Amino acid sequence: MGNRSSTAKIVEMHSLAQWNEKLASTKQSNKLLVMDFSATWCGPCKWMEPAIEEYANTYPDVEFIKIDVDTLADVAREYKVEAMPTFVLIKKGKEIARLTGAKKSELRNLIERHRNSN
Repeated sequence: MGNRSSTAKIVEMHSLAQWNEKLASTKQSNKLLVMDFSATWCGPCKWMEPAIEEYANTYPDVEFIKIDVDTLADVAREYKVEAMPTFVLIKKGKEIARLTGAKKSELRNLIERHRNSN
């Protein structure tokens, strides 16, 4: 995503410590967290970037984070990410939904369904 992500509310995770802090904070919140597992070399991931930026701006009540599977391979393994892009939706520290592939409308539907649910 590079510098373009600065306009959207997407936080790129650069370290395991940063990720652990984010995960701990989600356990205290009912806010939906969308984890975008991607890689710089992944064509479908790049294709999804504009949609992710749009969703981050459309849904200010949802947190979006980007995890590069090459940078944070341990986190990708922990969530059993085998293909990119993979989107994992977390609420109160627990996975509530998952989507693998560049499926814009399906991701939007999952966000809509889970952003206000308990």
